[in-house]
Order: sequence, then structure tokens, then C-alpha cells
Amino acid sequence: MDSSKKLRSVASAALLALILSLFSWYLHTHPSLLNQLSQVDLWRLVLVITLYGCMTIVLMIIMHYSLLLAGTKIAVKENALLSIYSSIVNFFGPLQSGPGFRAIYLKQRFGIKYKEFIRFSLIYYGFFAFFSAVFLFVPSLPIWLAALILACVIALCAVVLRNQRVSLSKFSSHHILKLGMATLLQVLLVALIYFVELRGVNSQISIRQAFIYTGAGNFALFVSLTPGAIGFRESFQLLAHRLHHIPSDTVIAASVIDRSIYLVFLGILFMLALSLHTKDQLGINKVRPKG
Repeated sequence: MDSSKKLRSVASAALLALILSLFSWYLHTHPSLLNQLSQVDLWRLVLVITLYGCMTIVLMIIMHYSLLLAGTKIAVKENALLSIYSSIVNFFGPLQSGPGFRAIYLKQRFGIKYKEFIRFSLIYYGFFAFFSAVFLFVPSLPIWLAALILACVIALCAVVLRNQRVSLSKFSSHHILKLGMATLLQVLLVALIYFVELRGVNSQISIRQAFIYTGAGNFALFVSLTPGAIGFRESFQLLAHRLHHIPSDTVIAASVIDRSIYLVFLGILFMLALSLHTKDQLGINKVRPKG
């Protein structure tokens, strides 16, 4: 088991190194991108960091209602510390390990079984997939075709939930609705962040294009193997060019801005986690996978 984990970590690191090398090569062969990046306003960078701070709050709300589905309540402070720490783990850990860390923590702290964690997580991911599909297809395709695709997404989510023996009737419809609204807020916030970044390098980008761009990038969450979905998200956004019509240079430049700002934001979270003694308060040293 340990050797398998080490192999996955090495593969993830190698893939990340390859993608970063390709990014560096692309920037080197397209010097105009560096000029675009140097002209981004400072206020725009501060705004994006602020929006990422709001995203942490939204993720706390999602965690709150997810746990209510499991019949568990989490204190606001503990929720904040867990959200901060898992965000750091999710980016720097192998294969986006934030959800895995939360599953282990919640099992040891609240006794939530892994199967239960998977079940309420699948409900959240179902909402995330649906709203991302709405953003991707509704603004870019004829309404009948968009409706057909959304129906297929709903059917696929229903099949996945059924295979995992997730019965929505067992959960509070009130809590499910609140979780859905929080997930929609998350996707809207991601779209706003991308819109601000895209406009920083191309003033012609519309909110409609940003919505499509967001929907495409969000689906990388389901297949990414690298920290922060580096390379995968950009690939999805580039492949969706025929839908959002955003120039490739703009996509790459906005992505570089987003990655840079997010690293600064994670640095802020890291310093905050240190000042709050997050590892001690959450008992991180005691959170270890068993078996």
C-alpha cells in the first residue's frame, strides 16, 4: 500500500514537472504574454485575493451543510481551521488530497464513516457538475441542445448516486437545497474570479465568455492528477475554445495570473494557520489513515 502511494506521488510530481516545463517553454516562446502580465493592475490582484478569501467562507458553508446531511454539526472555528488546512493540503499534496484528509479527519473526530463521507460528497459533486454544465452549455449552445446535455448530466449523476446507494429521500430536503445554493454560489464566485483575471489581460472578454470558461475549467476537477489541477484545467479551457472563443494567449496569461495569485493566497493561509496553531487545535498529528 505504501509503495503504491509513493508511486502515485512520484507520478504526480513527474507530471507536474512536465506541465510546468511546458508552461515555461510557452512563456519563453511568447514574450508578449509577459508584457500582458506586467500590465495587470495591483487593485485587480488584491480583488482576486479578496474573492479567494470569500471562497474559503463559501467552502465552510458547503462543509456545514454537507455534515448536516450526515447528522453532524461542526463549530464555526473548527470549520474554518479545517477549511484552511485542507486547502493547503489539497494544493501541495499529491493527487489533490484535500478531500482524503477531510475524510480521515471527520472519521476520527466525529465518527463519520468513509462511505457516509463519499455519499454526501457525491451529492455536492452532483450539484457542482450540474451548475458547471449550465455555465458551459447554456450560454454557448441552442437551448434545446443545452437542455438535452443537462438532462444527460442529471441522468449520469443519478446513476452514480444509485450505484453508491445514495437515496436523497433519506436526507433533509432543506439541507440538500441549502447545499445546492451554496454550490451555486461557489461556481458563481469562481466565474467572477476568472472574469476579473481575464479582463486584466483582455478588456474585450464578456461575462458570458467567462461563464463558459468557468464551466469548462470546473470539469477538470473530476480528472485532475496534479496539485490544483495544474495543466488539466488549462487543457479543458483551451479545448472549449469553440464555445467561449477566448484567444489561447489570453487563456494562458489569465491562468498564470490565477496560479500566481492563488499561491500568494495560500501563503497567507499558511501564515494564518501557523499563527492560529491550526495543527495543534485540529490535532493534525493524530489524524492518520488506518489500515
